[in-house]
Amino acid sequence: MSSIQWQFPRALEDEAIYILRETAAQFERPAILFSGGKDSITLVRLAQKAFHPGKIPFPLLHVDTGHNFPETIQFRDWLVESLGLDLIVRNVQDSIDQGKVKEETGKYASRNALQTVTLLDAIEELKFDACIGGARRDEEKARAKERIFSVRDEFGQWNAKIQRPELFDMLNGKINIGENVRVFPISNWTELDVWNYIREENLSIPSIYFSHEREIIERDGMYWPYSEFLNTTEEEVPFRSKVRFRTVGDMTCTAAVLSEADKLEDIITEILAAKISERGARIDDKRSEAAMEKRKQAGYF
Repeated sequence: MSSIQWQFPRALEDEAIYILRETAAQFERPAILFSGGKDSITLVRLAQKAFHPGKIPFPLLHVDTGHNFPETIQFRDWLVESLGLDLIVRNVQDSIDQGKVKEETGKYASRNALQTVTLLDAIEELKFDACIGGARRDEEKARAKERIFSVRDEFGQWNAKIQRPELFDMLNGKINIGENVRVFPISNWTELDVWNYIREENLSIPSIYFSHEREIIERDGMYWPYSEFLNTTEEEVPFRSKVRFRTVGDMTCTAAVLSEADKLEDIITEILAAKISERGARIDDKRSEAAMEKRKQAGYF
């Protein structure tokens, strides 16, 4: 294997740091959207570097579905405490209790789509004018359309007509009253870039990214993590196997992959040989051909 495949292109880090500093300069109340996954962990490290030796000037905002992987929540709390970060949590359960969203039912029920209302309410409540996310263009075709500064209208929705050209790294953060912006500092990174960055920066990540044994079920040719939140049929009998997760979302919409990769080098090698994309393990993306596009237009990310 060529050594080039194992190196992180540092120009991507420089670009991301520039974007974070521009966000701090152009907006009054930015926040980092934090899920506890590898991409948002990478954002935190980049923000540390961007504003060193000062404190990261943005709070972390986590929209908790209540159906998250326990390992992710434990990691989130550890990271916040160890780095002295400001964390704001808003819960989907509160949106359900308030009657703003309705719990899904049936075999494929998930709270993932319900996060949109909770997120938009949090943005309005806390007056955030910019939310920094870890979305990347290589993940999914709907995300490939995004600008670095992606404008959302007064309803929190993505509208192609109000997006601005970004020429020669000129980022335009001017917005009208009621609008806000989603900022994507690692938009130009690939999954492999993220993993190489984690390796080179020696970043801690949740244990579910590494091979481990857990209860799963097989459904629709995929391996779903078994939990109390998953609605199973009598035929779907849980069994134990060694798996890991390439992406971290709600437990009801994130499939595992069979894997023996328990070290970063093994994960990178596995990604290089993978035949499906990272989001190929996200069950929520498979609800329709335009599933992500529809969630984006509703204000999902």
